[in-house]
Amino acid sequence: MGGTEFAPDTTYLNTSSTGLLPARAVTAMTAVIRDLVAGRPSGVAYDDARVAGARRSFARIAGVGADRVAAGGSVAGHVALVANSLPPGAEILLPEGEYTSVVTPFTVRGDLKLRYAPPAGLADAVRPGTALVAFSAVRSSDGRIADLPAVRAAAAAHGARTLLDASQAAGWLPLNAGEWDFTVTGAFKFLLCPRGVSFLTVTEEAQGTVPPLQAAFFAAEEGAEVLYGPVERLAASARRFDEAPSYLSYSGAERSLELVEEIGVAAIHAHATGLARRFREGLGALGHEPVPGESAVVAVPGLGGRAEGLAREGVIVSDRAGNLRVAFHLYNTAAEADRLLDLLTG
Repeated sequence: MGGTEFAPDTTYLNTSSTGLLPARAVTAMTAVIRDLVAGRPSGVAYDDARVAGARRSFARIAGVGADRVAAGGSVAGHVALVANSLPPGAEILLPEGEYTSVVTPFTVRGDLKLRYAPPAGLADAVRPGTALVAFSAVRSSDGRIADLPAVRAAAAAHGARTLLDASQAAGWLPLNAGEWDFTVTGAFKFLLCPRGVSFLTVTEEAQGTVPPLQAAFFAAEEGAEVLYGPVERLAASARRFDEAPSYLSYSGAERSLELVEEIGVAAIHAHATGLARRFREGLGALGHEPVPGESAVVAVPGLGGRAEGLAREGVIVSDRAGNLRVAFHLYNTAAEADRLLDLLTG
């Protein structure tokens, strides 16, 4: 899948850390850099059209209107906006072992009540008085897919809001961001964007509860026309929550997201999970017990220490919490899964 868009010189199975950049994104970014070197306007000017294009593309992938999508540069920055919208003493429920960027913006407040539950029991841990449930759709450490319907139902039953981190899911796992009060997505993984691209989705109701702490001219209804003095009229959409975008990164992001849309998340899901299933079955034949499930991310407990040696063989994977973490995406093949199995045999 992906045709001539990718040309890695390794067996790259590490999209959970960073996705490969497609050729079309590199071409777009190179053109901006060349113009910047030459002092041409397209290189030095703010390119809001590229940011708007990436926003619309992500919105289609996420199943929401573009008016619900804010653009930024990091998951932690988006989570911080949500964290700062909560009253002192609010209870935040998180899974044990959750990714740092989802947890820390709440802990640094110092006046919120954080409660942790085993990931498999997250839905059962929601209770009256829980203000927000924050968790990842797919766990970074082991690739497990959360029980999304159960958590959503439990939160609704107790009047809790939800914040879903889709960084390890968006691009291969079908996503309906409209089912959650907030979603945050670092787009440099399965969405194949450059680093410095992240998206926040906010329901219309929740938009009225979050202070736009990062607001500047890019969050104004009039856009870049407001360059001096305070912004008098913020954007009526979630664009009011934009942080200053990395225009170079967004010039590539627009093209990367275009590719994901062309191939389609459903097709990517079938391809990536099919390879993951093949790999899991091969691991079983070798006597290894991977984390079960139908995720495109496969974790093998106790084998994380093999990652460094595999890298010397040109196979790029991750060591996460003692797990050998292997992530399959549209540019991976059955031959690559089999090669890793052969190396693990030794």
